[in-house]
Amino acid sequence: MTAHLTPKQLTDRTSAAVQAAVAAGRALGLTVTDPRVLHDLFSVVVHLAPAPVVARIPTVLPEPRDPAALERRQRDELDVAQWLADQGTPVIAPSPLVPREPVTRDGFSMTLWTYVDEDRARQPDYVANAESTAALHAALRAYPGRLEFLSAAEPDHITDSLARLEKHPDLISAADLDRARAEWQDLEPLVRSRTAFEARFPGAGLQPLHGDCPPANIFPGTRGDLYADFELVTLGPVEWDLAGLGPEHADAYDRGARRAGTRPLDREALAFVNAVGTLRIIATLTLVPQLPRLSDYLTPVIDQWRAG
Repeated sequence: MTAHLTPKQLTDRTSAAVQAAVAAGRALGLTVTDPRVLHDLFSVVVHLAPAPVVARIPTVLPEPRDPAALERRQRDELDVAQWLADQGTPVIAPSPLVPREPVTRDGFSMTLWTYVDEDRARQPDYVANAESTAALHAALRAYPGRLEFLSAAEPDHITDSLARLEKHPDLISAADLDRARAEWQDLEPLVRSRTAFEARFPGAGLQPLHGDCPPANIFPGTRGDLYADFELVTLGPVEWDLAGLGPEHADAYDRGARRAGTRPLDREALAFVNAVGTLRIIATLTLVPQLPRLSDYLTPVIDQWRAG
């Protein structure tokens, strides 16, 4: 049986992340007297009150951990978010009160962002957000920085996780694992090679992307919606940002694309990213010991895949 972190260990991890963020903020000259946890899942998100700064500290990460890769990803995120803000795109921007770079403290690597008041009365409208994602893609097309092709798919993590899951039959059955490996064998070459992808999907085109389901990462600010959480920013087909969503969301995106003057979704490319996204979710089972409640999010998707 795979050992899961206990409730106390989870609480201690969150407390350690908060303490690291407070210490880092104070070292940078911020006044922090009343830190408040805003969110705690893959990352601990802390308002360093009364400073108008939010720290995001990733705590649930694939093993073995690669601090250098995490720092590169965080730098890309900060650079893209700041560039978008400079162009007038509505995003949660990096904090102007501190240097725009990842901060390492007590074994945690964190990024620091502008605090924005949330409109808690509003429920997310994922269909409307999918339509809005086309406008974000239109803005991102001109981003001048270099991004890696489909890095958001995390192919090394998928490969390593499918190998590691063989030793954890409590997380996935042998039959399901065999099927996942066979599917990954077919999909992996297209994820790892831009040339292979473009040959298979010549009409899809590539551009900078949010990388992590922007319809689920639009922040309802009291002064309007803001795109947020560019942690997996990547280069790829726009379909990647709609992976795992339904036909209603795809149709909404196409409406937004017509308005933005960009192309609609390629349904074959969408089927491809949906398949890759499902395998990425299966790979995420290896993170369940670090965050047991992940099972509640992963199981319905895996059940649907198994039944398909």
